[in-house]
Amino acid sequence: MDALLKLLNSRPLVDGEEQDALGDPADGRRWAREHGGDGSLAELALLREARDILQGIVRGQRPAVALGPLLEGVHQAPEITSDGLRWTVRTPPHARLAVELVLAWAATEERMPGRLRPCANGECRLFLLDRSRANRARWCSMAVCGNREKARRHYERTR
Repeated sequence: MDALLKLLNSRPLVDGEEQDALGDPADGRRWAREHGGDGSLAELALLREARDILQGIVRGQRPAVALGPLLEGVHQAPEITSDGLRWTVRTPPHARLAVELVLAWAATEERMPGRLRPCANGECRLFLLDRSRANRARWCSMAVCGNREKARRHYERTR
C-alpha cells in the first residue's frame, strides 16, 4: 500500500507548480527501481499510465474498467511452497510493477473500501489512506492541508 500511495502522490503541486516524480526519465527510472521495478522506459510509461488511471478512479472521474488494458495478458498461477499455497502474478517484466500497484489498489478497495481518497483541500493533489477508526480523515497532512483549512475557517468565522 505504501508504494501505491507513493505512486498516486508522485505528481503533486508544489508552490502552485506541478512536480512529476515520473516525468523525467532519469528520476522516473530511479523511482521505479526504488519501488522494486527494473527502471526500463517501457515500465516507466506503464507506471505513468497506471498512475493517471488510478488517480481518476480514486477521484471518481473514471470507472475501474479503465484499468482493463493494463491487465491484459496478466495471469495468476498457484504455487505450492513450504508455507502452503501462494498465488504468483505472471506478467511481462516491464509490466510487473504497474500490475502489482493496480492489484494493491484492488486489495485496498476490498479490505478498506472508501478509505483511499483525495485530500479534501481543493488546492492539493495528494491522496491519503485513512487508517483512523472513525474513517473521517480528510487531509493528506494535518500539519499542512489540515492546518491551512482550519486557519481558513477560523479567519472566516472571525472576519
